[in-house]
Amino acid sequence: MTAADSAEAHDGAYGILFRPGRIGGLELANRIVMPPMTTRGADDEGFVTERSIAYYRARALGGVGLVTVEMASPERAGRHRFNELGVHDDRFVPGLARLVEAIHGAGARASIQLGHGGGHTRVDVCGETPVAPSAVPHPVFERTMETIVPEAMTEQRIAECVAAFVAAALRVRAAGFDAVELHVAHGYLLSQFLCPAENRREDAYGGPLANRARITLDMVRAIKAAAPGFPLIVRMNGDDYFPGGITRDEARQVARWVADAGADAIHVTGGHYRSVPSAAVMIPPMAMGHGPFVELARAIRADVGVPVIAVGRLGEPGVAAEVLASGAADFVALGRPLLADPEWPRRVHAGRAPRACLGCNTCVDQMRGGSPLGCLVNPTTGREAEYAARDDRRPRGERIAVVGAGPAGLSYAALAAADNAVTVFERRARAGGAFHDVPRTPLFQNVEPRAYAFEALVDSLERRCREHGAELRYRTDALRDPRLLAGFDRVVIATGATYRVGLGPLIRALLRGGLLTRWPLRSLASRAAVRDWLYHRARRGVEAESVRQLAGKVKLQIIGDAAAPGRSQAAIESAFRAAYDRTQGLG
Repeated sequence: MTAADSAEAHDGAYGILFRPGRIGGLELANRIVMPPMTTRGADDEGFVTERSIAYYRARALGGVGLVTVEMASPERAGRHRFNELGVHDDRFVPGLARLVEAIHGAGARASIQLGHGGGHTRVDVCGETPVAPSAVPHPVFERTMETIVPEAMTEQRIAECVAAFVAAALRVRAAGFDAVELHVAHGYLLSQFLCPAENRREDAYGGPLANRARITLDMVRAIKAAAPGFPLIVRMNGDDYFPGGITRDEARQVARWVADAGADAIHVTGGHYRSVPSAAVMIPPMAMGHGPFVELARAIRADVGVPVIAVGRLGEPGVAAEVLASGAADFVALGRPLLADPEWPRRVHAGRAPRACLGCNTCVDQMRGGSPLGCLVNPTTGREAEYAARDDRRPRGERIAVVGAGPAGLSYAALAAADNAVTVFERRARAGGAFHDVPRTPLFQNVEPRAYAFEALVDSLERRCREHGAELRYRTDALRDPRLLAGFDRVVIATGATYRVGLGPLIRALLRGGLLTRWPLRSLASRAAVRDWLYHRARRGVEAESVRQLAGKVKLQIIGDAAAPGRSQAAIESAFRAAYDRTQGLG
């Protein structure tokens, strides 16, 4: 954003988000930071790809002040994922420089996270024996689950690791990055040193908190000495959320030491692979509500004299603005919200609705399972170049009727309305379709659903439709009265699926009574096979006679569950494919 844009934003509802900020000597156009998220966008060796560049460039174009490129290990032994970005050798610098150039060219500043998997990796991933503070068994899920026992680091090995981090910091500075972030969170190497359950050493790097923090402080001081003036951010846990992990009081002390050692900002998160009730705490799902780590950031900010970045379910603009206005933090980091909508900053700045993030963690689960990073509500995530190549195939200048205002219909309409005259017909009194039933089930994807998250997504899509001039007509059944569809150039059927004969009343009774979330049905309804039956095998797509009559008379597309009953991710992706390709699924 330009200085004029930022100045104008000061008077808006969320103007505090768009005030310039500073981290060390780095001036940022606004207070919105993109945190590091593993994408698997690098090639097998770790080199930057065009896919990576397109992904990061989209977020920079969306108006974020600082883009933090995903975790990259300064040593091969620290590589924790296949297709992880490389930074442990000079040969990676040219590709990193191209990535920085793309981010800068799109208007954002660029940082990169240096992190080491420590005991949380495997030989088949990193090619070397994993190392850690102590030889404590680690369950490591990377496509498959294995428990490994890392090699305890000697003091000489610790010194080599510190030197590798310094060399990597100099490498990324040479590539043109504006700042570097040190990963001291989520159960990776430096977090392992801080964690009593994983650090059982009896030397200068174990025991008392000052010893457990020593390697982190050594790195901060060494990087600042080797690269004076190069802004250094430390991302750390404010709480590990399990017995034997770092506590909130300990985290506050570490933050004070880190700031005194020279860190220019502290990025406060929470959670660990050993967290209770599960590792999902690290990437808080919808059940954890808005801003679960905000109070951790607030406590640390009260103790340090450097800027603090808050993170974790801050995608609702009012929540993000309040974090800054209340003094809990100086910057907000938006991770999954920028997957759901890369243009979140520009849309909020202009008073428009960003596509809401559900907090369903499909992005994380998909990536951990071995696939590239994606997003349930925004299938273009990680596939930006692929979708951009289809731009000339999108419908333009047409009158389009969308029948059905569920997740697929609204997603299509929100995309198509910018270039076409769109009317949405919905037989019910409100939009959302099957999404209104999801909170009455025990699981959505792999998380516990909450109504507020689905309502926010539906509301954001409705708002986007209206912002582009789409007409939304509720309590109107266009399939029962096909005359309503006369005069349209294209009709998109997004009515969802229906349960097969006799099952509909039973399923609806179970849902409306909340019985699927209670014992004894909760356990049964949580099983993968049962969920597949509920969402797929027990349902059928649209077979209305009125639809068959439309075939051949207009351009007819059937999307979502109306075409192939399944899960929400497939339904929304079919809507995007149709919106980006006017020939997709024509009847």
